[in-house]
Amino acid sequence: MCDQFLGTWKLVSSENFEDYMKELGVGFATRKVAGVAKPNVIIGTNGDLITIRTESTFKNTELSFRLGEEFDEITADDRKVKVRSNVYL
Repeated sequence: MCDQFLGTWKLVSSENFEDYMKELGVGFATRKVAGVAKPNVIIGTNGDLITIRTESTFKNTELSFRLGEEFDEITADDRKVKVRSNVYL
C-alpha cells in the first residue's frame, strides 16, 4: 500500500452523487441524507490488511481487505456485494 494514501481524508465536494445513488437503487430519503454528508475517511494498514473507515453524522462504516483478494462487503445502504481489489502494489 502506498503510504501517501494512509491517514484521514475529508470529503470536500461530490458531484452527481445523488444520480449515482439513484442508479444503484438507493431510496429517496437515504439519497437526500447521504448527499449532504461530508464524511471523514480513515485509511490504515496492519501488515497486508487494509482498513477503510468512513465516519459521518449519517452512518459509520468499516471495510477491511487484502489487495488482490475477493471479499464480501455490506455497503452503507445495506446492499451485499462481492468485491475484488484488482490492484497489486
